[in-house]
Amino acid sequence: MIAIADSGATKTDWAFIGKNGEISRAQTIGFNPYFIRTDGIKEELDKNLFPFISNQLVKEVFFYGAGCSTPTNCDIVGNALEDFFFNADINVDHDLLGAARALLGKDKGIACILGTGSNSCSYNGVCITENVNSLGYVLADEGSGAYLGKQLIREFYLDELPTDLKRAFVKKYNYSLENILNAVYNRPSPNRFLASFSYFLSGNILHEHVRNLISNAFRAFFTHQVTKYKGYKDLPVRALGSVAWYYRDFLVETAIEFGITVDKILQNPMEGLIEYHRPLR
Repeated sequence: MIAIADSGATKTDWAFIGKNGEISRAQTIGFNPYFIRTDGIKEELDKNLFPFISNQLVKEVFFYGAGCSTPTNCDIVGNALEDFFFNADINVDHDLLGAARALLGKDKGIACILGTGSNSCSYNGVCITENVNSLGYVLADEGSGAYLGKQLIREFYLDELPTDLKRAFVKKYNYSLENILNAVYNRPSPNRFLASFSYFLSGNILHEHVRNLISNAFRAFFTHQVTKYKGYKDLPVRALGSVAWYYRDFLVETAIEFGITVDKILQNPMEGLIEYHRPLR
């Protein structure tokens, strides 16, 4: 049996491929090693995965996780997985490699993540060959949910929103500036707080100002991410994540302005990862 995991900040989606190709699924909390240690991962696996899977039957584990970008962080997760899947070979990689494999399989191309945050890479069909530095929601994350939320809040408090949108924002949220600044600077997960304002944009998607805000966010993403890769106009460019999925029409239209064709968009990577790791029969 093969185990595949796609792990983000809040949850981990699991898929298990049996010897006859049958697939079972499960879910646990997210295992970002910046926020959870080995013992915490072991506890969660024993409590919420063990009841659903015969862990002794698993022979290979492919874990793709947010935060698994350094050997130390990979070990935090890998040590817990080795303890739980004691008969398996363990592979722990960054979620960006998971995105590339889900989107491109064994083909060359450029893979993009556009969710709460944003990231991208050039991929040769096996591994990542180039990666523009990911600077996070404070310095970058162009095109992400956090970036969209940040732009919306900025325009609201700088009185740059049209009057009708400003009224709609006040009616929906009624936040004070103090509330906003406290959530952004003093509370946990400010990037997720900022990304939550993407729902306001989707609810006002027919407004010209909203449409321009979304398109400009994607222009920034292509400018500062995709166009940095050699041969970007000649490679397939594909994207996954909630923002890419829900605003896919804007993403495709904006890409055309840069001479780029986005030919595949996924909401999440799991189906692509199952296809990538499914044993040949």
